[in-house]
Amino acid sequence: MSLRDRFNQISGRTRFVVSRIFVHLAGREVAPLLGVLNEAGREAIDSDGDMQVLGEQLVRVCESLLEYETFWRSAANEGDVLWDEGEAGDYVNELFTDSASRYGSATDFVSGENEDFAIPVTQNVVVMIAAAFEGEAPELETNLADVNALKAGLKALINLQYRGTLRAIQVHFSPAQLGDELTSDQLIENFPELIPL
Repeated sequence: MSLRDRFNQISGRTRFVVSRIFVHLAGREVAPLLGVLNEAGREAIDSDGDMQVLGEQLVRVCESLLEYETFWRSAANEGDVLWDEGEAGDYVNELFTDSASRYGSATDFVSGENEDFAIPVTQNVVVMIAAAFEGEAPELETNLADVNALKAGLKALINLQYRGTLRAIQVHFSPAQLGDELTSDQLIENFPELIPL
């Protein structure tokens, strides 16, 4: 812990952590994960920002990612510790804007009536989870570009929901819907921070 962190802790200031995790999965078998992600997204939007519902959907997404562990190919994470709620909020907004601008990570969550029967199946899916919480979670405040560290980080996110310390949750994914494809070239171009697991 830095001198600044100790001083802020002693003075009774609230510690906020903002963290973003990238998980890249590959293989034809990962396409069904898009259904889980889209359904969680619809539930989150319908909740109109209700943190309990957002947290439940975060748990669902994390549990699904843990089930798909054999398809993890690369990962990355970033974040910061902040002692000001406004600064933490600004950082969350910055991450939201960045995640939403990544290739194919925007969707309207509306199914078309005339969808084709034969749709391409993507070989790559990238899930971006950003969370802000109060307190500490050492499992999220370390490098997660390791299978065991990533598992521990996803489980820590689940625990934060049950502890009630989450203050903001965002989940983006690319491609955003079944039928869209994220090619290897697009993966390299749009997610350069990914580190092979």
